[in-house]
Amino acid sequence: MTQQEDIIRTVNQLFIFTDERNWVEVKKRLAVEVLLDMSSMGAGQPAIISAQQIVDGWEEGLKKLQAIHHQVGNYIVDVSGNEADLFCYGTASHYLPNPTGQNVRIFVGSYNIHLTQNEDVWKIDKFQFNLKYIDGNKDL
Repeated sequence: MTQQEDIIRTVNQLFIFTDERNWVEVKKRLAVEVLLDMSSMGAGQPAIISAQQIVDGWEEGLKKLQAIHHQVGNYIVDVSGNEADLFCYGTASHYLPNPTGQNVRIFVGSYNIHLTQNEDVWKIDKFQFNLKYIDGNKDL
């Protein structure tokens, strides 16, 4: 496996394990501290927080949903030594049956992700989502 393939695999695993709500495995893809930037969604200013805080926040924020689905692609990966920058497009679908019949909320945007490699393991230490638009039931 090439470095680029290994980096893409790490990012894909982050999203797959999030969809599976496998928080132990999500945390393994993150560095001890991560610069988290979800400001494009109105989630406050970028901040360096622990991997555990990210996992706890995602677990709490997503627990009421019946299903979560992330789809990412159009990867551009730049590797420099033991650091890498990955850009990709992404969508996230949230599904929660409710009386309104409007059961889905979809986030569309792109990600800027930085990773560092230590002992042949890539970890995400910067995670930025750039929202283009939200469609569906924004109140899910």
